[in-house]
Amino acid sequence: MPSGKPKILIIEDESALIYALRAKFSASGFEATIALNGELALEFAEKEKFDMILLDLLLPKLNGFEVLSRFRANPKTAKTPVIVFSNLDSAEDKKRAMDLGATDYLMKAQTSLDEVIKIINKLIKK
Repeated sequence: MPSGKPKILIIEDESALIYALRAKFSASGFEATIALNGELALEFAEKEKFDMILLDLLLPKLNGFEVLSRFRANPKTAKTPVIVFSNLDSAEDKKRAMDLGATDYLMKAQTSLDEVIKIINKLIKK
């Protein structure tokens, strides 16, 4: 039976952050699925429909740029909002992610989890 909660796919390999994100999203009324690497993320997105994707760029197996590119090429995920949540802060990385179709680009070090939730809520309620 569907939960009615917005479903978010969190693609992150840093365990401390995963637990914090999962707890925060659950407390904020989201159903969170965690993918620890790019390959798993693509598998999960094939099997399930997500309302939002939160994507780290530095990942094992497939990096976030490759994952984002594949999401945008797949009709199932082409229109799903993807927020890049990374510590890469160069203008080139941000431009590359946005050119590949990221909805937004947030710096982990400069963005609180409360801010992430606010941004996601705005995007989902468009």
